[in-house]
Amino acid sequence: MQFDKDMQSPFKALFLSTRKLILTYNKVTETKKDKITTYTYNGAGLCHIRTMPHGVDVGFLKGAYINDQYGLLHGHTKRMRVLSLPIMLNEALQFYLNEAIKLND
Repeated sequence: MQFDKDMQSPFKALFLSTRKLILTYNKVTETKKDKITTYTYNGAGLCHIRTMPHGVDVGFLKGAYINDQYGLLHGHTKRMRVLSLPIMLNEALQFYLNEAIKLND
């Protein structure tokens, strides 16, 4: 399971900090899947996280529709955008989470 791999990663602390921040939001639930840990808000897909060689990636399922105020989102799919975190960026992560939640309200 990916969550177990994330717990063995050199970026475990960053993963746990990211996870903790996401879970502070009301109506957010976590699902540990084989390849990724996902989060839903009020029953709708919000994002997923996993450790990577450079840190932690947060994939926003509707990221193409998020205001990229910090210019940190990347990706070229129709809907998803990824925030790559080599370090914890609380302010930026909270901003993007708030924007993603607005899309699910």
